[in-house]
Amino acid sequence: MKSLIDFSGKNAIVTGGSRGVGREVAIQLAGAGANVGISYHSRSSDAASVVSECKGLGVQAWAQGGDLADPTEVERLFERGDEEFEGLDIFVGNHGIWPPQEEPVATLSNDRWNRTIDTNLNSIFYTCRAAASRLNRHGRIVLVSSTAAQRGEAFHADYAATKGAMISLVKGLCIEVAPRGITVNAVAPGWIDTEMSASAFVSGERERIERSIPIGRIATAKDVAGPIVFLCSE
Repeated sequence: MKSLIDFSGKNAIVTGGSRGVGREVAIQLAGAGANVGISYHSRSSDAASVVSECKGLGVQAWAQGGDLADPTEVERLFERGDEEFEGLDIFVGNHGIWPPQEEPVATLSNDRWNRTIDTNLNSIFYTCRAAASRLNRHGRIVLVSSTAAQRGEAFHADYAATKGAMISLVKGLCIEVAPRGITVNAVAPGWIDTEMSASAFVSGERERIERSIPIGRIATAKDVAGPIVFLCSE
């Protein structure tokens, strides 16, 4: 099915692009004509599959592995983009973790807090900094936050804190880059049927969660990817 949005000639980098929402975003962007580079942490075979599918849609595609909590690895990712692309038009910051173990703030360890902050927040700052310095005029940045940013999440305060801070980063950054015609947005989905959430959908929990959702079902990766791709358009 032909996309209603045309990204022909545009260049995009999508983090966390080997699976889940990131995979769907990369494929939808490619289906609309964008050249796509994806980052992945450790799933090289999954990343290669996404690259192959994107190339099959007639665009340029590549993958770069690395830990984006390390600013050196972030520079490597965007330097790869400098080599592969003639300019950058779209950045989608999708990577991150949701620690599945419930843990009250009273006993939350420094190690877990720091790991979540590094993976979900510091890395987003590093990637946004790299993207903002490279984006062409009228470029697009879209980050993936969470409903936890707005309403909090008991026993996952570390996760909620990072997603809330992400929204504040969007609010500041969008003003800074607006004179260049660049927009910065975040989507804030709830439960998504992806591998990251799978551990929460056991022992009847999936049914309980679905009963709490007005439309009666958990979102798919494609559900979330659509609005992201729309926000990347003009």
